[in-house]
Amino acid sequence: MKLADTLNLECACRTLDAQQLRTELETTPALRGLVDQLALSHPHLFAATVVFLDPKTRDEIEQAVAALDRVCALPAWQDHALAGADAQTRQDHGPQGVFMGYDFHLSAEGPRLIEINTNAGGAFLNAALARAHRACCGAMPAFMDPAGQLDRTEAVIVDMFRSEWQAQRGERPWRNVLIVDDEPLAQYLAPEFTLARNLFAAQGLLAVVADPRELQWRDGALWHPALPANQPVDLVYNRLTDFALAQPGHAALRSAWAAGAVVLTPHPRVYTVAADKRRLIELSDPARLEALGVTAADRARLARVVPATQAVTAEGAEALWARRRGLFFKPATGFGARAAYRGDKLTQRVWREIVAGDYVAQALVPPSERLISVNGQAQRLKLDLRAYAYRGQVQLLAARTWSGQTTNFRTEGGGFSPVVVLPDSLQPDGPAVAMSSDSA
Repeated sequence: MKLADTLNLECACRTLDAQQLRTELETTPALRGLVDQLALSHPHLFAATVVFLDPKTRDEIEQAVAALDRVCALPAWQDHALAGADAQTRQDHGPQGVFMGYDFHLSAEGPRLIEINTNAGGAFLNAALARAHRACCGAMPAFMDPAGQLDRTEAVIVDMFRSEWQAQRGERPWRNVLIVDDEPLAQYLAPEFTLARNLFAAQGLLAVVADPRELQWRDGALWHPALPANQPVDLVYNRLTDFALAQPGHAALRSAWAAGAVVLTPHPRVYTVAADKRRLIELSDPARLEALGVTAADRARLARVVPATQAVTAEGAEALWARRRGLFFKPATGFGARAAYRGDKLTQRVWREIVAGDYVAQALVPPSERLISVNGQAQRLKLDLRAYAYRGQVQLLAARTWSGQTTNFRTEGGGFSPVVVLPDSLQPDGPAVAMSSDSA
């Protein structure tokens, strides 16, 4: 067993510095009270423990993310993925999509890609959380952030959005940004929108959290009432889960994006090319990848990390039902583990709904586990790993811990956890992290 696995299964250490979390989140007077608000409304958002990761596993994740980005950039791949899309979605205005999220389970054979997300939430919160954990113990900085990258996270995020702006607008001045979601104040991660607005404002941008129904498309521009009367919307940070922008309330935003009148990131094109779960079918098919021009090296890398995935069809339903215990079923355009099912938990009623719907079946990769202590009682939670990335480069690693069939933020002791990549020089028989199980 790797040292990281041993620590995850045997070290119930608590490393969250509560006061430091307040310092990291409440960086301006406008954010004062955010930690208290989260404690009441999101009691299981942040875990008090870190998740340990082997450096080889980290490298495999980074290499997989880079390979996935190269594959999705291939003209033949894009033509295939967009074959059934409308003309608007096939347009390429330049932006590549901020906060790509690659979710992995950690198996005994290495990391396994569970899904790809285009508007992965949590990066702002996880960066602050990691810095708060880092402050706990004397040994933590050397383990958690040896290169001091956490202190540069905000600059990396700003550079990412600026790159999206320049990809479509070049050197034209960037004046404002809208952070858009349906009923944004009611969203579970609404506090993150406040953090994003604060970061953009610190760059001199006029930043607004907005509902798409407040937008107006007229005179070839997109408008929002919170902006100056003569200033149309420049850039939209899109947090909507209507990935095609097909709902009536999103019509103004879709029209502006289709016309190239607003910089939208992420957008329907990148979702179709990379995050529609039907893409996992091709990504796990070496013959299809070869036909689309994927290099032998990238085919080999993806064969190691992408579990076999297939479409659920009426014709193949009987065979899939017989194999269901080794499968996980997901709606092709779903998100957040909604309407997703482990095969061994299926009822006949749910199975009929799956067959009638648009689902994929993925080879089951059980999540690994993390030992935690809750009220003095040790217990093991499931964990998965998310790599936040841009243009194939991993910017931040974070974990989620939970109990139940799918990821959630309802588990006492669970929630977002920072990832500690153990140094290469640390041997299994060498010293472990200098922290005790009762540190807090």
